[in-house]
Amino acid sequence: MQARVALVTGGTGGIGTSIVKRLADMGHKVATNFRDEARGRAWQDKMKAEGIDVALAQGDVSSPEQAEALVREVERQIGPVDILVNNAGITRDSTFHKMSAQQWNDVICTNLNSCFNVTRPVIEGMRERKWGRIVQISSINGQKGQYGQANYAAAKAGMHGFTISLAQENAKFGITVNTVSPGYIGTDMVMAVPEEVRNKIVAQIPTGRLGTPEEIAYAVSFFMPDEAGWITGANLSANGGQYMGW
Repeated sequence: MQARVALVTGGTGGIGTSIVKRLADMGHKVATNFRDEARGRAWQDKMKAEGIDVALAQGDVSSPEQAEALVREVERQIGPVDILVNNAGITRDSTFHKMSAQQWNDVICTNLNSCFNVTRPVIEGMRERKWGRIVQISSINGQKGQYGQANYAAAKAGMHGFTISLAQENAKFGITVNTVSPGYIGTDMVMAVPEEVRNKIVAQIPTGRLGTPEEIAYAVSFFMPDEAGWITGANLSANGGQYMGW
């Protein structure tokens, strides 16, 4: 497979880091964004120690202006973006009748609006070059909903709506657009949940365990090769069988 330039938003997190590593292992030049420079540089140094060179660009993907600026910085450092993984996301959980407008807007802006903010600056170049791969990292809770996560579920469901519309618009330009919807993954955030709560979650998963970030990275990598060029508008569920929708 030809080496490409890949941008993974939220690449310094648990799932994001595994996606960055996987794409780098495939031979691609990889970049991600950061908001806190000290943390971003520390993460970059850790990647270098593992033999992975990752370009960094500062920017908050919930801001259209910052998102475009970080894309341009990535282009300056390593070239035009051919692969985009919209992975950045946050939670601000609350039952809806207690949810504030701030909690709603924070999640919608970071998880859903960011897909527009980052994809818009790269899509025209992909169309001109007649090749592109765009993957949204959604969630099982965007498929089935979740108590206390109306904002998160709405954003994650919206990501796949974005996927299937963009897929239709850009298929004839050699661009595929797909979604990966992880279930519960053993990231630091999930492992920080009390053990009894985690055990209840695991009890609902047919495979009997949490997923790993590496398994989500593999799901993302499935869409990358030229051989995957006929797969577009798909939602790949990676949840251990916890939700088996069509």
